[in-house]
Amino acid sequence: MMEKIFKIFVDFDGTISKEDIGESIFREFGDKEIVNSIIARLLNDEISAKECWLLLCNSIEEIDPAKLEIFIDKLEIDTTFKTLDKYCANNNIQLIVLSDGFDFYINRIFEREKLNHLTVYSNKLEIDENNHLIPVFPYFDASCSTSANCKRNHIINLSSDDDFTVFIGDGNSDKYPVQFCDFIFAKEDLLRFCELERITYFPYKNFDDVILKIEQLKSKKRLKKRHQAELKRKEIYTAE
Repeated sequence: MMEKIFKIFVDFDGTISKEDIGESIFREFGDKEIVNSIIARLLNDEISAKECWLLLCNSIEEIDPAKLEIFIDKLEIDTTFKTLDKYCANNNIQLIVLSDGFDFYINRIFEREKLNHLTVYSNKLEIDENNHLIPVFPYFDASCSTSANCKRNHIINLSSDDDFTVFIGDGNSDKYPVQFCDFIFAKEDLLRFCELERITYFPYKNFDDVILKIEQLKSKKRLKKRHQAELKRKEIYTAE
């Protein structure tokens, strides 16, 4: 029996981290009402994720880098994510972080948590000499409106027909990319989206739940890919 090859793609904000750090930063250092109204426009599909980040960055005239670092250092991750990381390393499973957040805080937190060996694709955030927030979007694709970092493209580019693709997420930026994955672990807004769109998913509370389910999937003699995901992937391949 051929060994099953799993590729696990995982969201950062609200999935690995206990809260949405990107949103928390803007609420902490900006005007909460303005921030909430911008985010509401994104969730109502009035603006794209890229437009949302640009508006949020422009809403803060000046930021103190030292205070920002102190704020980030207080924020926690789900400790069971380290268990998933070890599990993947021991089972030769590639674990890739796909975030519509920013490298500024992801790299800092992963350094602190000794997780900086992980492959991460995210947006970039710079602070210029006038203490303005400058967002950079190296993986932007206009066809991926829910994420300024096109998670779909990473999934397509980093997996093959032999792989079983797994996505773990919770929010708005995950709604589009999950449609291209075989197995989906969803909570909160992503779970409600999957229910609404009749996308097969596994609910989860933490990464221990994910490990248990992947072990079950590995033990199956015949494991099928999700048919709708295969069709979606073919659409992208034929369009290129």
